[in-house]
Amino acid sequence: MSESPQDPTLAIHGGRPVRDTLLPYGRHLFTDADIAAVAEVLRSDWITTGPKVAEFEEGVAAAVGARHAVSFTSGTAALHGAVFAAGLGPGDEAVTAPLTFCATANAVLYQGATPVFADIRADTLTIDPSEVKRRITPRTKALLPVDFAGHPADLDELMAVADQHGLVIIEDAAHALGARYRGRPVGSISHMSIFSFHPVKHLTTGEGGIVTTDSADLAGRLRIFRSHGIASDARTRQAQGQWYYEMTALGFNYRLTDFACALGLSQLPRLGANLARRREIAGEYEARLSGTPAVTLPAASAWIEHAWHLYPVRVDAAIRADVFRALQAEGLRVNVHYIPVHLHPYYRDRFGYRGGDFPVAEGAYAGLISLPMFHGMTDHDADDVVTAVRKVMAYFGSGAYASR
Repeated sequence: MSESPQDPTLAIHGGRPVRDTLLPYGRHLFTDADIAAVAEVLRSDWITTGPKVAEFEEGVAAAVGARHAVSFTSGTAALHGAVFAAGLGPGDEAVTAPLTFCATANAVLYQGATPVFADIRADTLTIDPSEVKRRITPRTKALLPVDFAGHPADLDELMAVADQHGLVIIEDAAHALGARYRGRPVGSISHMSIFSFHPVKHLTTGEGGIVTTDSADLAGRLRIFRSHGIASDARTRQAQGQWYYEMTALGFNYRLTDFACALGLSQLPRLGANLARRREIAGEYEARLSGTPAVTLPAASAWIEHAWHLYPVRVDAAIRADVFRALQAEGLRVNVHYIPVHLHPYYRDRFGYRGGDFPVAEGAYAGLISLPMFHGMTDHDADDVVTAVRKVMAYFGSGAYASR
């Protein structure tokens, strides 16, 4: 990639922006084949709970090396289903990370259980196993590690903790489809792993999620839960010429549609290429932004293969708001992932959090900025990101500005 001379004057100060059109932090990518696959299902007899659902589930299970996969309407619904399948209820606790989207903890609340937060590692921003051990009580029933930005959590250490205490691991792998941990694919290690198919993920079904597991019992509970707690599905009853069904649990309508699964099936063969492109972009950022003043690049442990859903850099908290605004003005629609869950008003009011409870997560959040990262980015797009970051940090990362 080559760099063109840029006006050093920041766009927020009246200079020419690096880009005339905004580059989002994430974006879906559809092909004509994707559209045709959806159209074919829309012309068929099945719109929901049809053959494409089972085909998609089998395809995802095979891709991650799991025996079973159960689809849901969203990653959040998949988390809810997994918490139900694990048997959590009132009086139970589940330990999770504070630096995540609120759905991870909310799913525990949906079942009447209590989320308990454990602080994160300062390098990978994944949950710290030593902090997890400190949070376990006789009421703890599950661990919900988060594969932040696509970096797997310390799964072997967490599985050892789970085995010692008889806990279920529900891995929030919404960012990590295609990642590997010590040579094993994410989705084949934890008792249950949850993936998201939101439009900014590695492949999309519009909205959607899935739980992978090696347990036939857990898979059965998940399937019942996603369909009102009913123990059989409409397609099976039709094939058998039956009408009778029984509701055996209190479930929800979390069924993913056949046309959404057709879209996922069409995209699934491109997962490897999508991951390769994200890793290529991450490598370009690493090579060209390393040494940029006042910027900390994301860490990647030697024993993982990163999925790079996000590319989160960190700057000093004192300048984060200014840097964020300046990068937006240069044409990058950067984002922040995430406000720690315990700092949201609902959690503050309900559980009494006031800040300072989880200093590593709070400190990381204060400086985080997610740069554009998606497999549809061109080389020119990536070049613009590098140019904009260097331009902005040449100003805000200078000692003169920092001393103001």
